[in-house]
Amino acid sequence: MIIITGLAAYYAEKNSSISEAATSSSPQTYRAGYHFTTPDKWKNDPQKPIYLDGAYHYYYLYNRDYPNGNGTEWRHATSTDLVHWKDEGVAIPKYTNPNGDPWSGSVVVDKAGTAGFGQGAVVAIMTQPTAGRRQQEQYLWYSTDHGYTFKAYGKAPVLRNPGTADFRDPKIIWDSLSHKWIMALAEGTKVSFYESQNLKTWRYMSSFVTKGIGLVECPDLYLMRADDGTYKWVLGVSANGKSSGRPNTYAYWTGDFNGASYLPDHQEPQWLDYGFDWYAAVTFEDAASQDPPRQRYALAWMNNWDYANTTPTLREGFNGMDSIVRRIEMKQTGTGSYHLVSQPLEALSQTPKAAVTYKQIVVNGSTTLPFTGYSYELNADIAWSELQNAGLRLRESSDKKRHVDVGVFVKGGYTYANRAYTGNPDKTGRYLESRAPFDVSKKKVHLRIFVDTTSIEVFIDDGSVVYSNIVFPELKDQGISLFSEGGTAIFSNVVIKQLK
Repeated sequence: MIIITGLAAYYAEKNSSISEAATSSSPQTYRAGYHFTTPDKWKNDPQKPIYLDGAYHYYYLYNRDYPNGNGTEWRHATSTDLVHWKDEGVAIPKYTNPNGDPWSGSVVVDKAGTAGFGQGAVVAIMTQPTAGRRQQEQYLWYSTDHGYTFKAYGKAPVLRNPGTADFRDPKIIWDSLSHKWIMALAEGTKVSFYESQNLKTWRYMSSFVTKGIGLVECPDLYLMRADDGTYKWVLGVSANGKSSGRPNTYAYWTGDFNGASYLPDHQEPQWLDYGFDWYAAVTFEDAASQDPPRQRYALAWMNNWDYANTTPTLREGFNGMDSIVRRIEMKQTGTGSYHLVSQPLEALSQTPKAAVTYKQIVVNGSTTLPFTGYSYELNADIAWSELQNAGLRLRESSDKKRHVDVGVFVKGGYTYANRAYTGNPDKTGRYLESRAPFDVSKKKVHLRIFVDTTSIEVFIDDGSVVYSNIVFPELKDQGISLFSEGGTAIFSNVVIKQLK
């Protein structure tokens, strides 16, 4: 039996049928409905946003000459809610000094004017390939107009390469405990830490060596307050755990940073995303949070270097999208360890075009919902007693042959997101199903899923497991089916919100 209850927006027209009220027309573009995308050409690495003058200022690597190479520059966007963005154009152009194009780095607001550019100056430190030597070295740019335009601080690096091939992606923070600037820098398979009083002169302190996760990039360092009041430092990196069956996303450790070196609680990293497409991630401060904060925000580039140039959006002249911004918090586990959990921003869920609720649906086999859409949020609880597999088929074709699957494989003890049955960027067949262990003894799971034109992001239970994957369904594929195998599954509290 299917019990359907519509929300207020659903009853806007009393005579509308379920399909008329809940169905959206087919899009005419592969551009995302509510994800951040580059206006044209190419984007990849996000840079850590800052909050200034009542707005978040976000910079990202942009290539106006794509697909013909020729390097990246920093393009700028602003937002007051981290959902709607205004393009501000290029803030740091490429090839305006001898050191070529700017790569990844980070931006800080120098409130005290320690660098000598004035109180409140915006300072960016990023990697550039030094002219002549072509070595990766760190350069400083600064802005005195609140981050809209930047000037290069000379032609020399503020941190020279000591002779290593990989020496990039500086992440700068102000450490209020030791009263100095700290730089975390990716150097091959290790993260090195440097200190400075003025952002111009840097001194090496120590290194944290990683194992089994390949070359690390885009390091991250921050202090958080867990749900039990404990303070923990988090060290994060973009890493590649594919060789050992782990993700190729954001690895992190909880531990302590004493102002000079990082001491992890455990040597093995945890992962903030189990999908295929959450890379070069950055976390940043909530403007309204306490210090140390109980929550931060995070976003990442939704792509993977294994297939970065495989996207149908190229036909429309652009290639580059970010994940939705998520809120992250730290929780203590039952064993006394600590881990990060993720949830979507509430501001995103508060902007629906229409919504439909299905109170309870008992499924033994397959049930197709009278709803179609390509840009929505879906919440569902699934419970069972005896079962092998259950979940949802999303962006399903009318003949049921094409779909994206999300669910729990009870027999195997894991949740998953599977893009094997729809268009996807991986032509090798290796990166089709994302998995993460799940305690199936609970006999229930909550799924919170964000579907957009070319993406799917899945939050499991409290957000301790998240999958972020790009998918390329045909634009007309917009169906939703519920399924179970090897038993009966009860779907309850199913709410679908079409997003603007």
